[in-house]
Amino acid sequence: MQTSIHVADALSARRALGALIFGFFGSVLLEVWNERAHAGLPLALTIGALGLVLFMFAGMRYRRHAPALAGEPDSAEKRRADRVFNLVNLGQWLLILVLGNVMANLGLGDWVVPMAIAVIGLHFVPLAHVYRNPPHYLTACAMVALALSYPFLAPGGARDPVGFLGTGLILWMSALGALRPAPGTAPVASTPAA
Repeated sequence: MQTSIHVADALSARRALGALIFGFFGSVLLEVWNERAHAGLPLALTIGALGLVLFMFAGMRYRRHAPALAGEPDSAEKRRADRVFNLVNLGQWLLILVLGNVMANLGLGDWVVPMAIAVIGLHFVPLAHVYRNPPHYLTACAMVALALSYPFLAPGGARDPVGFLGTGLILWMSALGALRPAPGTAPVASTPAA
């Protein structure tokens, strides 16, 4: 019996999973912005509705391509990528927690949000490398640029809620980018099962 794993379908499943994550966190951050900016219930409902549509579209794409992802053979490269993903995410949250506490204790609490945005942005760099996903570099650059600029440009400085708005929109745009069709590749046949 010969099994076939379509590389483009597996890539589409991974990208849809990323879109689910980006869409969820983007929606949460946009709702935080809405609350802090006192933008009102109609905008909160609009953000929720758009986030739900994005989440549902990404979920449908994931379900359609998930069998190809599940059928991928286990490999040293895949295990390494999973290990890097886990370490980078753990390191990201630990760094935010530690730096946030240090900054708050030094009287720099207003700068915790820009710091967190920069750290979250930077965490995309090793993930872009290990998953060979160049759009993650763009997400990283956009988030770091936002973290470095908005405290000096926004009327409220570092505590201005526009940081949440920008981060949420960057994540939504990254989700939409991840949902673009994966580049077509020919199916890759595995060796016949014994």
